[in-house]
Amino acid sequence: MGVDYYKVLQVDRSAKDEDLKKAYRKLAMKWHPDKNPNNKKDAEAKFKQISEAYDVLSDPQKRAVYDQYGEEGLKSQVPPPGGHGGFSGVPGGGSTTFRFNTRNPEDIFSEFFGFSSPFGGGMGDMGGARASASGFPRGMYEDIFASASVPRKAAAIERTLPCSLEELYKGTTKKMKISRDVIDSSGRPTTVEEILTIEVKPGWKKGTKITFPEKGNEQRNVIPSDLVFIIDEKPHSVFKRDGNDLIVTQKVPLVEALTGYTVQLTTLDGRNLTVSVNSVISPTYEEVVKGEGMPIPKEPSKRGNLRIKFNIKFPSKLTTEQKTGLKRLIPSS
Repeated sequence: MGVDYYKVLQVDRSAKDEDLKKAYRKLAMKWHPDKNPNNKKDAEAKFKQISEAYDVLSDPQKRAVYDQYGEEGLKSQVPPPGGHGGFSGVPGGGSTTFRFNTRNPEDIFSEFFGFSSPFGGGMGDMGGARASASGFPRGMYEDIFASASVPRKAAAIERTLPCSLEELYKGTTKKMKISRDVIDSSGRPTTVEEILTIEVKPGWKKGTKITFPEKGNEQRNVIPSDLVFIIDEKPHSVFKRDGNDLIVTQKVPLVEALTGYTVQLTTLDGRNLTVSVNSVISPTYEEVVKGEGMPIPKEPSKRGNLRIKFNIKFPSKLTTEQKTGLKRLIPSS
């Protein structure tokens, strides 16, 4: 059978006219030599084959001959099934025979899209590209290629997703109700509501993005936008976060800062935590409790640290006796 025109256009043998047009539009745009300057020779051959396949299959008489006799039969002298459409008469031994005329690929392209390539001499042995009948400048022509072959995608829609520190510590499931416009089967826009489920993992940080592809409004010839939720962290009354660590600041009287202090805390997952500090607590002192920070997202079994800072409460005044006593008890050096 020679070349399989159905395979060339990537359609099945029962393809209708609309299927052929859709296939040709996509492939001609992809393989036009002006779109493939770095691979022009291969593109020319491919474009020529695509054009020929469309020319044959979109013409009922040529297609009938091709289906019966194949490419060789089509291009040799065979009688078409009724009529001459697309064939030219050649005398032959007392009966009329016909042969297939190969049309210029640019003519087919021009008829299909309403314009031809504006680049002079760009098609080599294919007959040469002619100037655009509609006079498109080069930039506009490339824009048409781009818009015809790749629908543009609408810009992403971003929404903040506030989470408490407890939710980011333990992980949580958030359900978000959204309304969006979609195109129904009849081509009319209609509004639908959806519930999106967001699994917030333990240890996720502020700025983490969760993307729901193409959940924006549907429009003709536009790929719907992605819907992106961005994690935000609500302020906490006790803890501050620093990466994977948690920081808490405790007020401690001067006497206990010097003699020993016990920290009592409720963790983010509700446990009571007791930390005994036996060191002398200076204004810059920090007690580090290993493994009591935030879960590490990539290793949820591991955690950062809890860092306890101190705000030392100094007495507003001392009596003479207290001053004398302190001097006696605490050396000055």
